[in-house]
Amino acid sequence: MQNHSLPLSRFKVLDLTRARAGPTAVRQFADWGADVIKIEAPPASGFSDNMAQPRGGYEAQNLHRNKRGMTLNLREEKGREIFFQMVKDADVVIENYRPDVKHRLGVDYEACRAVNPRIVYGSISGFGQEGPYRKRPGLDMTAQGLSGLMSVTGKPGDGPMRVGIPLADLSAGFMLAQGIMIALLEREVSGEGQWVHTSLLEAQIQMMDFQAARYLLFEDVPTQQGNNHPTFLPAGVFETADGQIIIQSGPQHLWKRLVHALEMPELLENPDYESVPSRFENKEVLHETINLRTQTKSGAEWIDILNEAGIPCGPIYTVDKTFADPQVKGLNMSPEVKHPEKGPIKIVGQAVKLTRTPQKMRNSTPEV
Repeated sequence: MQNHSLPLSRFKVLDLTRARAGPTAVRQFADWGADVIKIEAPPASGFSDNMAQPRGGYEAQNLHRNKRGMTLNLREEKGREIFFQMVKDADVVIENYRPDVKHRLGVDYEACRAVNPRIVYGSISGFGQEGPYRKRPGLDMTAQGLSGLMSVTGKPGDGPMRVGIPLADLSAGFMLAQGIMIALLEREVSGEGQWVHTSLLEAQIQMMDFQAARYLLFEDVPTQQGNNHPTFLPAGVFETADGQIIIQSGPQHLWKRLVHALEMPELLENPDYESVPSRFENKEVLHETINLRTQTKSGAEWIDILNEAGIPCGPIYTVDKTFADPQVKGLNMSPEVKHPEKGPIKIVGQAVKLTRTPQKMRNSTPEV
């Protein structure tokens, strides 16, 4: 159901996406009120929309809520005719085919622009729209490896490690959504649409951020540091009497606070720990020294002590404990949406909150 009070309700989005990265981009529009029409291939066409789970599963409900749905065979002339009729009064088209597929289907940006010069056309691919890898199939883990992310993840000496969430998929989706919204703002001035595109690889390289900057500016190739921060220490996972906690106190002012909170003034007098570089050179000994101290109290006790001292710290949760935490409950990160068969179900909420025009969950994933 369309809600015209939501901030993006004036926009119509045609959703040709599959898998995760593309639907992540579309979700940003659907959740904020755009009229999103999910266009899927008819089951008989043999052109899979790549829903790995049943439509009632957590993947489909998480990625495709707040949309309308329809089937359309874009490999047939009649299907394309209907599609271009829809493009005429749409604002956005989003797809995440391999770069050559949209051209083979005849639904690429230039084809859409020919019927609607104001259309903003968003694309996500594995490796980019140009270049020697453009036609390769690419998924999240492929981009994690090629971007260097896996080389800095995990414990030293254990070999490359995949990040525990589909970071390339998610970041590419969020970045494409941002790019499309920028293009829609620009259209208000120029009156023209444009093609907005990114890839799993480009998004993941940008997410490498300071690790990539270390190499580009100083040719410093970052390596695995496990749970320790790669440049600021002490910052990492520390043992307590009943588990583990995170402590981050790398900058000098936080280091001094930590020493006082731990009641270990001798650390301030030790020249091995007087600066960030010297602490990094002696990181193993320092970490174990602090670790012995933190094991003398429970995690909850240390979290109270360290927060009182103004030191960033916190528990290490499993997901069930995350959603049971009172802070998380207050952030409305598990809102309910009505499902026609299951009744009220909980899904992952939006991280950004707008005070005057808040996001609303309107409906679950549409049926074919």
